[in-house]
Amino acid sequence: MASSIPGSTGQPNNSAANVINQTDMQDDSQQIKTSPTNANSSQTSTQDLDEKPDPISLPEAGRTKFQTAVIMGALIMSLFLSALDSTIVTTAVPTIVSHFNAPSGYIWIGSAYLLGNASVVPVWGKLSDIFGRKQTLLLAVGIFLLGSLLCAISRSMGMLIAARAIQGVGGGGAVVLPNICVSDLFSLKERGMYFALLSSVWALASALGPVMGGVFTSRVSWRWCFYINLPFGGLALGVLVFFLHLHNPRTPLRQGLAAIDWVGNLLIMGGTLMILMGLQFGGDKFPWKSATVICLIVFGAVVIALFCIYESRFAVYPVMPPRIFQYRNTIAAYSLSITHAMGFLGGSYWLPLYFQAVLGANSLLSGVYLLPYVVSSSFASIGCGFFIKKTGNFRWPISVGLFVMTIGFGLLTYLGDKPHWDRIIIFQIIAGLGSSTNFQAPLIAVLANVEPQDSGAATAAYSFARQIGTSVSVVIGGVVFSNAMNSQQGHLRSVLGAQIASEFNGRDASASVQKVAGLSTDQRKIVRAAYWDALQKMFILYACVVFVGLLISLFIRQVKLSQEHVEYKTGLQSLKKEDYGKTKETDKETPPDEKSATDRT
Repeated sequence: MASSIPGSTGQPNNSAANVINQTDMQDDSQQIKTSPTNANSSQTSTQDLDEKPDPISLPEAGRTKFQTAVIMGALIMSLFLSALDSTIVTTAVPTIVSHFNAPSGYIWIGSAYLLGNASVVPVWGKLSDIFGRKQTLLLAVGIFLLGSLLCAISRSMGMLIAARAIQGVGGGGAVVLPNICVSDLFSLKERGMYFALLSSVWALASALGPVMGGVFTSRVSWRWCFYINLPFGGLALGVLVFFLHLHNPRTPLRQGLAAIDWVGNLLIMGGTLMILMGLQFGGDKFPWKSATVICLIVFGAVVIALFCIYESRFAVYPVMPPRIFQYRNTIAAYSLSITHAMGFLGGSYWLPLYFQAVLGANSLLSGVYLLPYVVSSSFASIGCGFFIKKTGNFRWPISVGLFVMTIGFGLLTYLGDKPHWDRIIIFQIIAGLGSSTNFQAPLIAVLANVEPQDSGAATAAYSFARQIGTSVSVVIGGVVFSNAMNSQQGHLRSVLGAQIASEFNGRDASASVQKVAGLSTDQRKIVRAAYWDALQKMFILYACVVFVGLLISLFIRQVKLSQEHVEYKTGLQSLKKEDYGKTKETDKETPPDEKSATDRT
């Protein structure tokens, strides 16, 4: 085992190396327990001689409320801006396309950001293990701000799309790394509250995006959708530099780059991009049966399979260590997080279409009408965090939330093609309350089982699963909507005529919403009824998807959450210790009473 470590002699009988191996497998000194007596006393026996000590995060008891508030404020701001940019352009896209006279860029303005975001999420977690949480987060926010500046000053559609991709790469880190930092700052039992705070901000930002985009576009300029990130992002960057104190491994750049799993990173990014591009192209740019779409999805799946094989057999420092998938809780939590992301995104993405196409609202009002769904989800998410902090129970919030969410989406199928405001508000609130508990409670279930050194990779994998869920949600919802609108073409032709009916076929219906207002009263009623019929089928789909998540949640088992804060020291030395740990027998399904959760925070 010693031969796999840089600087070792490679001799199998080296007694000194064997002593280090035995010591590292028994010693928890790479973790820093945050009791006042030993917060800074631990030193690893294998620490490099030239590594300089660096201040680490204060213990929870020693950190003032002001310091905690400032740190969380900066983390929230970086996450808020990234989440905001995933939706802020939705109401600005028509104006941007018109400005550059480039209709082909309609899809790619939003897709470039989401593709860049989703493809690099797993990478950011491992980079933070190598170079440190704070350093990696600063890099991510810096890339995001650079992309924002390039978007704001873009002189062509091509430049804007490229800048959006850069912005998405940084945004992926700005979303996942605050969650990883929370794991290093707070005990497992305390994290639920702060995770919930982050998730509520994410949900709120996603909903405010279209409203703010509409205001900037109509009142100032679409470029302010991106300029707005610079002052607030710069403030967050400054606060993080001076107030976020986490372990800095001071990893030399050359050694850090050599430790990166380049093959694994390329495989996961390439496979993800191919699958997402195939889903994006399908039914829009190319038919689903086209060779382009089929090849992208099939080859993407093959590359993902190769990634799994490579990570489990060949990777020295894998992007996603296979050991994090050995627990029932982690597999169940990742699976249900996909279904939850599909359901929540389905509501926030397609409800505005209902408000515009069926109720006749403009883009700005549709964002306002969505507030009951998002606000209830945001505030209830914080309440769920307090519940987990108080009781230590994450299983009940997961299952009860999915149960209520299933009921909520079932009720959405009764909204109707006329404005029943009591239903619109109450049904959205029920769906929002149900969705609130499953933004971060499944992540608690994951972190309660994995080892501290895997918290970064496990959190990144969780965010990656949610990204896949959101991407697939839009595609599947779009397919159902398109097929439902196409099935009504015969009726629409008989009433509206072939020319008008063709504007509301499956492919063009979502882009023809504004044309509904120009129809006669009788024609409007018929078209709105057709839209409602298609949207109703989508809500049925999402109710079924969430119900599948409810069934999966039954496999989640409760684990006792630790109240002791244990910080994992990042850097190459700790990664070497992880390599030692591969020789240990893993306890895949140890009951929580037999295995202390203190060692697994």
